[in-house]
Amino acid sequence: MRIERVAEEGVEAVREQVAAAREGGFAGLKTIAAYRTGLERERIDASVLAALEANEGTAAPLPVQVHCGFGDSDLSLPSADPAHLKPLLERFEETPFVLLHCYPFVREAGWLAHVYGNVWFDLSLTIPLVSRPLEMLREALELAPVSKLLYASDAARTPELYYVAAKWWRKTLAEVLPELYGDDAEWAARRILRENALELYG
Repeated sequence: MRIERVAEEGVEAVREQVAAAREGGFAGLKTIAAYRTGLERERIDASVLAALEANEGTAAPLPVQVHCGFGDSDLSLPSADPAHLKPLLERFEETPFVLLHCYPFVREAGWLAHVYGNVWFDLSLTIPLVSRPLEMLREALELAPVSKLLYASDAARTPELYYVAAKWWRKTLAEVLPELYGDDAEWAARRILRENALELYG
């Protein structure tokens, strides 16, 4: 459920629909606050905060996906740094947060996933669009546990990107994971490619 779409109906609609989202079949919430206002706490729209409050008030809060880092030209890149989310991650500590895309803030996202038990992240768009996928994966796993990184392509517009992303991810994992995990490389790959998402989203 995209929070900003529901917010067009007003803050009360956000509270009601988010509270009923899991029963309505949604697996998660998503905000594009990075595009609208930036991720600084004082700039985040009231409807997004209302959604987070309503979600946190449920018996089992849904994961909240947050666009971070690069994207279209209508965002301010410095304001899309996921480190700005620190106050919200602490305030809504029962809510799983998933940081999407992250480049060029891959290390920052990895640090947040290391420090906060309620943070996961992906490198969608980073792989395949950034020309140094090996370096990006190494940066992601410098601090973050392998249980916090999710495979994603974000190949929403160009079908060929699904293929390229999958191919480059497999190649990158095959090179980096044996360096970091030795005999446990296949286990780590399964976590990233499948099992982390299954556990997070059910």
